[in-house]
Amino acid sequence: MITFVLGLFLLLIGGAVYGRISERIIKPTDDPTPAVSLRDGVDFVPMKKWRNALIELLNIAGTGPIIGPIQGILFGPAAFITIPIGCVIAGAFHDYMTGMISVRNRGEQTPELVRRFLGNHIYLVYNIFVSLMMLLVGVVFIYTPGDLFVTQILSQKGSIANPSLWVVYGVIFAYYIIATLLPIDKIIGKIYPLFGAILLISAVGVFAGIFTKGYPLTELWNAQAAGYPFQTNFIPMFFVTVTCGSCSGFHSTQATLISRTVSSEKDGRAVFYNMMIIEGFIAMTWAAATMGALGSGLVDADTVKNSATLVVGIIAKDMLGTVGGIIAIIGVIILPITSGDTALRAIRLMLGDTLHIDQTDKKKALPLAIGIFAVVAVILVWAKGNPAGFNIVWRYFSWANETTVVFVLTMIAVYMQRNKMPYLMAVVPGTFYMYVVSAYILNAKIGFNIPWNISYIVAAVLSFAYAFAVIRAGKNNS
Repeated sequence: MITFVLGLFLLLIGGAVYGRISERIIKPTDDPTPAVSLRDGVDFVPMKKWRNALIELLNIAGTGPIIGPIQGILFGPAAFITIPIGCVIAGAFHDYMTGMISVRNRGEQTPELVRRFLGNHIYLVYNIFVSLMMLLVGVVFIYTPGDLFVTQILSQKGSIANPSLWVVYGVIFAYYIIATLLPIDKIIGKIYPLFGAILLISAVGVFAGIFTKGYPLTELWNAQAAGYPFQTNFIPMFFVTVTCGSCSGFHSTQATLISRTVSSEKDGRAVFYNMMIIEGFIAMTWAAATMGALGSGLVDADTVKNSATLVVGIIAKDMLGTVGGIIAIIGVIILPITSGDTALRAIRLMLGDTLHIDQTDKKKALPLAIGIFAVVAVILVWAKGNPAGFNIVWRYFSWANETTVVFVLTMIAVYMQRNKMPYLMAVVPGTFYMYVVSAYILNAKIGFNIPWNISYIVAAVLSFAYAFAVIRAGKNNS
């Protein structure tokens, strides 16, 4: 329990301090934001800080901060230290700076920001990664809430042969289409406060249950003896597994989406930075709950590794009883749905901006949205029909997600250099994640399948070259 509490202290106190430092560096102004100066009633719509904060939280907190940490705790209690450190100096900083840079550049989405600060060549490469990531986000955030609803609420099998599963998938699809096309304040702005309340109640309930149920938590100094199955290759495997719970490239697409509804630059820290800290709290909560469930015999390591959605139901019902458990499960179901709709909305906006399609014209926006959903549907059917389909999709999503982080932190570093800010705040985490994604894809079977020792050496060389290139590029553009 000491390691867990220390991690919470690092997350909350560290987040308060580093968030304040980040805010002082960016220096919010009273200039009109894009939500005010470019108001169009569809995507550029001023909203109150508390509403924006809830929407941002629900946008970024998909299944990543739950499924990822559930599997990540198999690496042991080191997760309780690395999750908060990653959140404070990488994840929350990444989200805040992206949102604020977008606010100061007419609410531009991440591809346009990458083009503006890194040039057309990097922009083209980035677009490939971000498009792959967003499509896989759509797949994952239909697959997991659909399966959770069918298995945990309806108590049916989540197999491809179950008609109920496809009905649930269809309902989620229909909601996504509506939420993707309608003005952001008509559905998302109206129902998200209710969803936010359910999310927070479920997260706090599980957090309290860790203490009231007396779940056993392993201390950092006892990790080796406890025999956690994944204690080798912690870097990069842990950070790719946990993904959204520490730092997520997907969040940059959501921060730029919300930048179009922020009424004042001074709302930025609460909306962008602090919401990632809350996501870190959710990740810590589910990591600790899973460790306790392992220690008390409720679940085994194989279940955690292969059936993380099943673990959610077991923990929630054990901690909170049948009714409370169902509420908690609903909260977990809501998370990916409220990320999936805005993920698909964001890819519509990004592709629309790239192809110069007027997004305020429904007749022009609808064919683009249908094309996006068609691709998502094909991948979803394949993933459901393949026994290893979801794990393959999740691995590619996680890697693409962390690779996107590198692009965005590079953009932030160049922006900070141009504006005489301490750019190493972006270069350091950017270099670290360059090492993570390089080492992972070099070794992974879905990548180059190179032995670990060679992968580490090549990744180190690539990371050094990356840091050198970013610093040099920033100086050339300053």
